[in-house]
Amino acid sequence: MTLSEEQTEVVDTVLELSDTYTLPEIPPMPLSVMEINKLIETEHLEEAYVNLLSLRLELQREHQALDQEDYPIELVNKEKDLSLLYGTLKNKMSAIIRNSSALPSHNKELLVYVAYIILEEEKRRTEPGAMQGWREAWKDAVLYGVRDSLKKVPLDSREKNASWLAVHLGLLGKAVVEDLQRVKTELLSSYPADFNVFETYVSCHHEAVGEHLKRLLEKVTELKDYYALLDFIIHRYPSEKIMGSSSLRPELKEDQRALPVDKDFLNQIKDKYCARLQADMKTSLNRITDLENEEMWKEKRKPVIDEGIYCSHIDMDIWTNIKGHVQGSRRIDVNLEQKVVRSCLEELKTFPKRFESAFVEWSSPLSNSSLWAEYHISYINSFSALKEHMESYKDTCPIQLELVQKEIDRLTTSLSQAVMENFKTDVKPFLRRQMTGKWFSFDEDFLQLIHRTKTLSEQSKYMTPKHKQAFVNEAHFFVVKEYVSQLMKNNYSCKNRKNETAASKITNQWEELKEIFQDMNSSLDWLHPVGNQLSNIIGCKKSDVKSNLQPLVENYPDIRKGHLSAVLYFRGIIRGREKHTILQQLAELKQRTGNTGNREQAFFSEIQAAVNTDCLAGTPFSCLSFIGPDS
Repeated sequence: MTLSEEQTEVVDTVLELSDTYTLPEIPPMPLSVMEINKLIETEHLEEAYVNLLSLRLELQREHQALDQEDYPIELVNKEKDLSLLYGTLKNKMSAIIRNSSALPSHNKELLVYVAYIILEEEKRRTEPGAMQGWREAWKDAVLYGVRDSLKKVPLDSREKNASWLAVHLGLLGKAVVEDLQRVKTELLSSYPADFNVFETYVSCHHEAVGEHLKRLLEKVTELKDYYALLDFIIHRYPSEKIMGSSSLRPELKEDQRALPVDKDFLNQIKDKYCARLQADMKTSLNRITDLENEEMWKEKRKPVIDEGIYCSHIDMDIWTNIKGHVQGSRRIDVNLEQKVVRSCLEELKTFPKRFESAFVEWSSPLSNSSLWAEYHISYINSFSALKEHMESYKDTCPIQLELVQKEIDRLTTSLSQAVMENFKTDVKPFLRRQMTGKWFSFDEDFLQLIHRTKTLSEQSKYMTPKHKQAFVNEAHFFVVKEYVSQLMKNNYSCKNRKNETAASKITNQWEELKEIFQDMNSSLDWLHPVGNQLSNIIGCKKSDVKSNLQPLVENYPDIRKGHLSAVLYFRGIIRGREKHTILQQLAELKQRTGNTGNREQAFFSEIQAAVNTDCLAGTPFSCLSFIGPDS
């Protein structure tokens, strides 16, 4: 006979016994206490129980025969014996229930006697000397049995097996299914229907698994294991792999599949998961900086060009890392997804400053090299791309995202300004030597200015369009402003028609500068006329200065008397009525122009003109009436 045939035969026998069972006749005289105790110990439950009932009835009769005040010691001892025997019986029954799923098949009929003793005691619960809590003791015994079963599930140490928890949870789920299958096929037949055996075992498995998971949580330290716990509780446990198994239907109902864990416990796992994630994220981000140092900075490799711009792996490394964690958390539930996004953004917020500190420390000695600027531009591009990637989390954590974006903006602005300040510092000496006596015959300074500006132009081609425009515009405005500023310093005054030579040179140089910034796609087209218009005033006849003044004022209404006075000084018109007539013309033009100029296109207001202290020397007092207030 095979095992399955033997099990079927036993189940049939137990079913027949359960359906036909009636309590045997209670003997008129009970066995001795020692004999009853031996029957309990040897699991002759039926005979032991009817003798206990006989002893109980005998005790009741003896009570009734006595006066209320007369209570002999023999009766007290008999009551104690009865109580001890009932306790022994209850303990034996609990042990049978506790081990029922592991008992040999032929012992399953013991459960029939257990069940009917419980039912009989519940009927007699109002009798004198009746022991209470039989059904509760049965449920407790079932729970202890389930706990015992789960403790037998193999559990490797973390040191022995890196996948210790995943393996254990897989075996735990298998054990739960096998336990409940045995309950369904072997134990149900031993109990009357009103015991709700299967539902009781399901709820006990829920409780025991919940307790077991709490103990497991104390051992967990790694992110993947926190995730495995959450996935087991929320998805795997109620799935077809465990509680939704077809082998447990139809007895296991749909609303019994989920593990009813405490919400605080679930949040505790999620919080620990997020804390671990944030710590791992910090390590990962620091590793990104280390890799950049090892693979790029130490080797002094040029940045990679992708789709026409300098780039690094930083933005994709960070984004794919965060994206992976978010997608994984979304498979658990929306609540965890939000917590994960918040944790990632919280950690990411501090990264730009740490990265900048490490980069500046390494790159400072290289500030005069082209590689220095290329790295800056590649990181401007990468962090800008990262900011765009992170935009997808705007709806999930808007406040945290805004803080991250501010830090990224601060970094990209800092990097951009570093390149710009480096350029400004580089070209200022060459700009300051324009419009001097040496300037007429010495072109090297201007050639250096052109060379460095073209280098910047070449570098800016590899900058993301979003940052490139503002960057190019700032460079354009700076060069134009500093070039024109040299006319405002009264460093040189043209004599003997040198103004014509100066005007020609300014025109030629201006065309070169304008061509560079047009190639750079500067949007500050409004700056283009100023060089030629100033050149016209410097190169024309004195009598034509006033006629050349009008277009300059129309385009740049913020020009002041001090600016024009400085231009005239360079032109060679230092003092006299002629100068004051021109200045008067400026005042009149500005008065007619009024406030029609574009305030966003302020130019001369950004330039400080030198104060010409002797500009009124030798001027007749009557001529002072022509001088209007500066504006």
